[in-house]
Amino acid sequence: MPELPEVETVRRGLLPAMEDARILKVEARRPDLRFPLPKDFVKRLTGKTVTSLGRRAKYLLADLSSGEVLLMHLGMSGSFRVENSGKSQTPGEFHYPRGDGKHDHVIFSMSSGYTVIFNDPRRFGFMKLIPRERLEEEPHLKPLGPEPLGNRFDAETFAQSLQGKKTSLKAALSDQRIVAGLGNIYVCEALHRAHLSPKRRASTLADRKGRPNEMTKALADAIRFVLNEAIKQGGSSLRDHRQTTGELGYFQHHFRVYDREGTACSTPGCRGKIRRIVQTGRSTFYCPVCQR
Repeated sequence: MPELPEVETVRRGLLPAMEDARILKVEARRPDLRFPLPKDFVKRLTGKTVTSLGRRAKYLLADLSSGEVLLMHLGMSGSFRVENSGKSQTPGEFHYPRGDGKHDHVIFSMSSGYTVIFNDPRRFGFMKLIPRERLEEEPHLKPLGPEPLGNRFDAETFAQSLQGKKTSLKAALSDQRIVAGLGNIYVCEALHRAHLSPKRRASTLADRKGRPNEMTKALADAIRFVLNEAIKQGGSSLRDHRQTTGELGYFQHHFRVYDREGTACSTPGCRGKIRRIVQTGRSTFYCPVCQR
């Protein structure tokens, strides 16, 4: 499933096509994705302007001039592509084989001259229309913790959320209520950069009063660093993720531990080899020598 960097990459790719542009036409080629499309979906979108295009964790949020917000989730295999409608400058040409249109489920024709197409072979993605004033109560958004790249995320709030947690550090970081937007790849990568074992008890990153220690600060910094680097590289393309131009993300070429079982650890001076274990049903990759 796309994680925060992949979704942020998609958001940035959609900005030239959607933000401050009016939706001239919507084509919904099927009545449902993961969930049924909202009632009067096409009518409620047609003619509305996208006043801003944001992101919350792994969700895209398009603010509309009607006062509603179009919430979009990519699911397991969803992707957006942007095609040109007569402009000389485009966000990019699309070259991914999905361009045959077989799984193009929702198509937006924008006043910017671009066409935005949502493609999802497995149909785990979804779209919802929510009144802006009710957005904070939306069940998909309400439980989410702080954005790791936002001002609310720092060592102090991080430590408070980990206080007393008896789960492993890997399991805690994968909990969207603690840090929003992280998934398996970036949890593994951040833990390696912070030299912390994924098996370490999460509560060790806070004292009894919920105050941070050096490990908390190191991990918070590592999370921010990894996410920012991944965004610069267009995210990670392991199976389905593509940028809106159709290009692959490139951060997978910079993995230190993820999917590198048996290879030498990249930490200077470390002689360990990357090991794979299973935690809460997911593969965890780490160095048993330098991650403590």
